[in-house]
Amino acid sequence: MSTRSADWPQGYGHQPFGEVTSTLDLARAHAGHLTGPLWITATAQTASRGRRGRPWVAPVGNFYGTLVLPCTDPAQAALRSFVAALALRDALRAVMGQGPDLALKWPNDVLLNKGKVAGILLESLTDGGRMSGIAIGIGVNLVAAPALDQVELGATYPVSVKGESGADVTPEAFLAELAPAFARYEAQLTTQGFVPIRAAWLDAAARLGETVTARLPQEDVTGRFETIDETGYLILQTAQGLRRIAAADVYF
Repeated sequence: MSTRSADWPQGYGHQPFGEVTSTLDLARAHAGHLTGPLWITATAQTASRGRRGRPWVAPVGNFYGTLVLPCTDPAQAALRSFVAALALRDALRAVMGQGPDLALKWPNDVLLNKGKVAGILLESLTDGGRMSGIAIGIGVNLVAAPALDQVELGATYPVSVKGESGADVTPEAFLAELAPAFARYEAQLTTQGFVPIRAAWLDAAARLGETVTARLPQEDVTGRFETIDETGYLILQTAQGLRRIAAADVYF
């Protein structure tokens, strides 16, 4: 049974589960039966994953959810990472108050006091060989964060909401803030395009104007983080000129 708040966004469904392999796995099972956006949440995950199939530590008490969203345009699908990041920032601010520092790390992380508190993973959904939707997987360290020895060398160190702010937030309470926030930014994207989303994201961007390294499968690219372009690509000013990057892991 789903718990709905008075602010729950119209047209969005919610299907909660107990222990599952991954809410992203469940998203694929539900994709063919969508009548609208659907939040899938779980109390625990046994096979969480991050970017490029990396395992993700998933203790009970943290937030695990996937939003299954109808979408047939791959270019538009990629922009949902920025929508989700802004929604996560707003939801975190709502549960923690104004004290802790929040920033957005390209392409899909949210930083709390410079540590990683939340991650976003987008996966496309297909039907008959054609794109039918997108699964937006979201994990938030509400009560606990992975130990440093469980994190890839050089990656941003993990933190939790409780550890950094003292706020004791349940996954249900967090979803009650996150779902309306996502719906607001989603409506803005569909009615006004990416321009206001891009501006809002850049206002909260981590290390904008500073030197960062983008790790691609075949090379590392180091340069000054200039901006993100109208398609969400990372723009770095390197010694060889401007470099436009579609996807990468970014290191500070």
